[in-house]
Amino acid sequence: MDNTYIIFTADHGLACGQHGLMGKQNMYEHSMRPPLILVGKDIPQAERRDVHVYLQDVMPTTLQLAGVSKPDHIEFNSLIPYIKDAEAQSAYDAIYGCYEKNLQRMIRVDDWKLIVYPKAKVVRLYNVAEDPHEMHDLAGHPAQKGRIASLFQRFLSLSDDMDDGLDLAPIFPELAE
Repeated sequence: MDNTYIIFTADHGLACGQHGLMGKQNMYEHSMRPPLILVGKDIPQAERRDVHVYLQDVMPTTLQLAGVSKPDHIEFNSLIPYIKDAEAQSAYDAIYGCYEKNLQRMIRVDDWKLIVYPKAKVVRLYNVAEDPHEMHDLAGHPAQKGRIASLFQRFLSLSDDMDDGLDLAPIFPELAE
């Protein structure tokens, strides 16, 4: 027990009827937020952290726990700072998500999430803090036009960083300006 760590997670969450969907193929919180539980020496018990991370952060975490340096080509970050400090901020200013080559994309910045459906040419906007079940799409509200444009610009930048081959700017030219 002095040198054993257990990391419990999954590759995705699962829609079980939420939003009329079954399965993992969407960008709603219930499907894109898998469980993530860590147990082991020096890991506080019965504590929760509310911080944006990627599932791929598990690998650099295990490297750090094993005392191995993270290779330069690894783009993700260890979870240890969040484990040690309950007040630690996320290493990511935005979270990027995609499903299939051209079906869905998503960006989450703070409490706001923009979901993009390229084939349908539809965007959805949610304030996840105020609407955690994502039931009230705010994309049609004129007051949110600036926020949508700002999130879309941040999305395009992150899409380039992630080497996503889908160029959404021509699909949504009104947002790409």
